[in-house]
Amino acid sequence: MMNNSKLGVDFNKVTEAKTIAASIANEVQQFVNNYTTVTVERALCRLTGIDGVDAHEVPLPNTVVDQLHQAGLLGQGALYFLGNAIVETQLIPQQIAEKIANNELIITELPIHPKEEIEKAVTPYVEAALQRISENVAQRKRLIATWGEGAKPYIYVIVATGNIYEDAVQAQAAARQGADIIAVIRTTGQSLLDYVPFGATTEGFGGTFATQENFRIMRKALDEVGEEVGRYIRLCNYCSGLCMPEIAAMGALERLDVMLNDALYGILFRDINPQRTLIDQYFSRIINGFAGVIINTGEDNYLTTADAFEEAHTVLASDLINEQLALLAGVPEEQMGLGHAFEMDPEQENGFLYELAQAQMTREIFPNAPLKYMPPTKFMTGNIFKGHLQDALFNMIGIWTKQGIQLLGMPTEAIHTPFMSDRFLAIENAKYIFNNMASLGDEVEFKEGGIIRQRAKMVLDDATVLLREIEREGLFATLEKGNFGNVKRPKTGGKGLQGVVQKSTHYFNPFIEKMKEK
Repeated sequence: MMNNSKLGVDFNKVTEAKTIAASIANEVQQFVNNYTTVTVERALCRLTGIDGVDAHEVPLPNTVVDQLHQAGLLGQGALYFLGNAIVETQLIPQQIAEKIANNELIITELPIHPKEEIEKAVTPYVEAALQRISENVAQRKRLIATWGEGAKPYIYVIVATGNIYEDAVQAQAAARQGADIIAVIRTTGQSLLDYVPFGATTEGFGGTFATQENFRIMRKALDEVGEEVGRYIRLCNYCSGLCMPEIAAMGALERLDVMLNDALYGILFRDINPQRTLIDQYFSRIINGFAGVIINTGEDNYLTTADAFEEAHTVLASDLINEQLALLAGVPEEQMGLGHAFEMDPEQENGFLYELAQAQMTREIFPNAPLKYMPPTKFMTGNIFKGHLQDALFNMIGIWTKQGIQLLGMPTEAIHTPFMSDRFLAIENAKYIFNNMASLGDEVEFKEGGIIRQRAKMVLDDATVLLREIEREGLFATLEKGNFGNVKRPKTGGKGLQGVVQKSTHYFNPFIEKMKEK
């Protein structure tokens, strides 16, 4: 925690808010610890080396887990049955999955061996996955040490053509223009698929499918351009949605650097069942924490459905809860790209001062987190010149308050998917402001009793009141009431609940302990 505050933030109140948030997170965690899901188990299959699809294009991890789930035995865990099959058949997990896909093996009907033998049979595959991911972490550190990296705020831009090969070309162009993080937006609706597509993809709407092969192609392209420009370029994708832990595992295996990873976003904006996605989030964050991946949370989205002035405290309350949930999953603060946004109505008098207050407050409350600052979207119009000015004000606050990750807005955002030329203008805008105002935050103080200090105090006070209410009622009940983003989500509603199962006697997942040890 910071010892002093430019805003006069009362850090005793911050400590109180974080303590309440920890209590909320612990209650959620007590629930999560007792359950697993189909996608957690599919992620475990992937980590043991199972990959590919069957004759009907069904991913092999799905064929294994579906057989267990249909038999009502998924609660024992995929690793329990895979390990038992290894002992019984002397086959490797990939071969076992292929036999299941070909209807040559019913994994639940094999003779059961002692649990110690089962766990021992799985251990080499667990260790191999941990080793591969650890090597990726070491490689990232080596490349940053060799090439260097961009200064913070990292300039973060998006590619979204639908064709991974075209995305790679655009990503390299953006890196040459000055981008530090490239996010490959997922194709519309992928977050609602309860499986991960396989292989390289060339067709997508509003984005490109997240697949392990697409990750590999883009990682290779960014390493090539990183060497060329003398700067490590980070790769970002999305492990929100119904396959959070699977996509986290694939990203860890292919050295992604940043992942959108937030259950609350999926609950509110994709109507994914709250129980399902909070369970999925825990294991996905364990993987991301171990893999050195920065997680991005989606609080900025609240302000697209709720008023940015009235509801700013809900963003802070959610950030505080997300921080505690991430800590429980072993994610260090330095890997928490907690989300907030520049979304005030541009017609609001002194809106810039309120935005500045909120961004500085967020920076002071989470001093070690990189923070992900999101651009204006809700009030962008077809007036590209005004839009460029809105983005410039957003960039000013980003450098002023020392944000970690600056997702650049584009002048044509409200009209169409931005062209490469729009991306160039956005990067030029940010670089100009970041350079000219580099030390502004160190030079300027805020007037005691002024608008900015008062705004920060009010947002923190209101967030604390909301956190107390959530602690009293529990997070699930709060989501049902619609306190975040004015969107109501019942505990038993939404997509994916049928994929939740209670853990049984023999359940084990060694990755949790081994990854969190780090």
